[in-house]
Amino acid sequence: MLPLLKRRMLILLNQIKTEFNAILTIAFRDITKLLRDRVRLISGLVFPVIFIGVLGGSLQANVGSQLGFNFLVFVFTGVFIQSLFQSTASGVIFLLEDRNSDFSQELFVAPVSPRSIIFGKILGESMVALTNAFGILVFGLLVGVSFTFWQAISLIAMAIAGCLLGGAFGIIVLSNLSEDRTVRQIFPFLIFPQIFLAGVFAPLKEVPTVLFILSKIIPLTYVVDFGRGLYYWGTDTYDQVVLLHPLVNLAVILAMFLVFLFVGTWLFVRKERDR
Repeated sequence: MLPLLKRRMLILLNQIKTEFNAILTIAFRDITKLLRDRVRLISGLVFPVIFIGVLGGSLQANVGSQLGFNFLVFVFTGVFIQSLFQSTASGVIFLLEDRNSDFSQELFVAPVSPRSIIFGKILGESMVALTNAFGILVFGLLVGVSFTFWQAISLIAMAIAGCLLGGAFGIIVLSNLSEDRTVRQIFPFLIFPQIFLAGVFAPLKEVPTVLFILSKIIPLTYVVDFGRGLYYWGTDTYDQVVLLHPLVNLAVILAMFLVFLFVGTWLFVRKERDR
């Protein structure tokens, strides 16, 4: 009995080791690709810098005193989360390139769980997005955004939430589309409305009912509100810019992440097997 139990434990440990190594290998591959793609490195910083510096800075200078809170900081927190969400989601779409080169076929016939392969891709793209996040943080400090130790911790938490949910969102989108060209045409229409409906650039406290309802059905809203809830926790500005308690947002984020991840993986793997 004991030798059999020991053998099963060894098999389980070896399987866990194999899954873990697969996740790290796929993640490392994405980081290596990023280091070779200077265009993506630069573009990942250009748009956040424009939004924070130009939009946030100009509006703070013109109407900041009338709003009752620092609009530059408000835009910074929104753009910080949005850029991580979008970068990870769009990066996951590179699985289509792997599919076209038959790399994904080799992955999915390997003796590892398909979910490990997908999670490795999400982890890799999350790490890629976090490299840009560091640049955004540095730029924020340069233009006058300051934060306490707690707010620095909250930036890490919101970064993780934004990357993971963005990656899972990318998987669910990818699983329903089969052509690289189709994804690149449709994906912007799934991302850009979220940027404007999720409260990245303006508070959702005083918006028309239709826009408020639409904002409730998109995933980016919850990571933006979660991040701001942590960042503004304990400040006088909290009630002006935060919609839901951070724990409520976290519960929604976890639920969406699990649904997107499991359903998206199942659909994607089924397509690979039918090819």
